[in-house]
Amino acid sequence: MARPYPPVEPYAHGLLDVGDGNKIYWETTGNPGGKAALCVHGGPGSGGGRGSRRMFDPEVYRIVLFDQRGCGESRPHASDPTVGLDHNTTEHLIADMERLREHLGIECWLLYGGSWGSTLILAYAERHPARVSEIVIAGVTMTRPEETDWLYHGVGRLLPGPWEAFRDALPAADRGGDLVAAYHRLVNSPDEAVRSKAARDWCAWEDAVIAHEALGAPAAYSDRPDDALMAFVRICTHYFANDAWLEDGQLLRDAGRLAGIPAVLIHGRLDLGSPLKTAWELSKAWPGAELKVIDDSGHTGSRTMRDAILAATERFGRAGQ
Repeated sequence: MARPYPPVEPYAHGLLDVGDGNKIYWETTGNPGGKAALCVHGGPGSGGGRGSRRMFDPEVYRIVLFDQRGCGESRPHASDPTVGLDHNTTEHLIADMERLREHLGIECWLLYGGSWGSTLILAYAERHPARVSEIVIAGVTMTRPEETDWLYHGVGRLLPGPWEAFRDALPAADRGGDLVAAYHRLVNSPDEAVRSKAARDWCAWEDAVIAHEALGAPAAYSDRPDDALMAFVRICTHYFANDAWLEDGQLLRDAGRLAGIPAVLIHGRLDLGSPLKTAWELSKAWPGAELKVIDDSGHTGSRTMRDAILAATERFGRAGQ
């Protein structure tokens, strides 16, 4: 059985000024002269999980992590209600990734991530295909309106109790409408108590969706510091209430731009929050993409999914030597 590589510490890190008053945190580990790989975190607003670097052989790869605008160690932090999010959009994040690539002197890089990270990877790669050597996605999403509607409305058919609690935590006037937009308003309320309660209620629902999974912790989203939790929910609701500033179906429509980029799409068959249909559709539209369906995995992954990720990065690492 494949195992993650041992933990490694960064050999370089910094804050990159990306404009609009934002500085994004970045770090590099592994081999400074190795094959470049960028880890793109989910959320949006989760911050870069440092454990993702263990999916890459540090003797082969130059592993780059970064925290997207407003979260993690990037500044200013979206937990501060005075920090506006007008300059935090998918377009801004694509530009930040390009600025980071140029700052680090990287010609092209492998992109790795999942969940929201999948959407951002696809948006970046379709804009800059010549800068992408390979792609590994674990948990395919494209943040289409139908996917957001499923996660915050449709899947409630399978989890009626937690979903009703999620809905009923809103003011009565908002319960029959767009729940994401309603939460977006609440987490931007001038009242700190209102913001805090809304963020906790949002994460309770996120927790419920994955709690049934074999590796799903009961408080996977809620069990984070208050500042990180608030930034996560503010940024999530900001993106999802605006359909991530993508045209409906844009990433699938433009998947032909990815032709020639080797890719492994890894998706759990038991993923309730992000059903397999999205990965299936993308694999059919993307020439050369290989879809691996993991029968024992949900959104939080499994050992089998981890092994598939490691196999993909090891294969692409050998190809780069």
